[in-house]
Amino acid sequence: MHPNPTFRTQERDRILPFVRDRGFGVLAVASSEVPLMSHVPFVIGDSSEPCVDLHLVRSNPILRLLDTARPARLAVSGPDSYVSPDWYGMEDQVPTWNYVAVHLVGLLERLPQEALRDVLDRQSAAFEERLRPKPPWTTAKMGGEALERLMRMIVPVRLWIESFDGTWKLGQNKPEPARLAAADHVAEAGLGAETDLLSRWMRGV
Repeated sequence: MHPNPTFRTQERDRILPFVRDRGFGVLAVASSEVPLMSHVPFVIGDSSEPCVDLHLVRSNPILRLLDTARPARLAVSGPDSYVSPDWYGMEDQVPTWNYVAVHLVGLLERLPQEALRDVLDRQSAAFEERLRPKPPWTTAKMGGEALERLMRMIVPVRLWIESFDGTWKLGQNKPEPARLAAADHVAEAGLGAETDLLSRWMRGV
């Protein structure tokens, strides 16, 4: 996370809706050699305690570490863009990169295999809902044998969230006219991911 407290937040009411909306991140677990990382879709868990539910393919090396719960980190990225110092209309500025990112830290555990269908159904329902008015896809549309074959290949996993930290680096440290000017250029230049969204967020801080 960014060291400047101007850009940081640990507010649960801001972080968890962002995480729920993104639904995709990088799961990282320490091993005896190098950190193991996996890009994963996920869904906020249905527990009373904050958690994230996901599944991993059975051959994923992270699963070999989950005989017991292990510390893990889930990094969730939002929009980002290069920001040229010329865009501020101010002297003595330097290039930077604006972005939004959240890290969730906690214990990662393997769930019972019988929990898999529920994880898959909640995950697909969360994203299919965004495609309305398209009729939602559900696992019920699959043949029983095909679904069973798929479910033998993947394993349900849960990250119990113990702490979270977020960075919303949107030019809050600049005077408003400079930040708004940079936001306009960010949208026009498109030198990043989801720059229209980033530009809107820069205008709104």
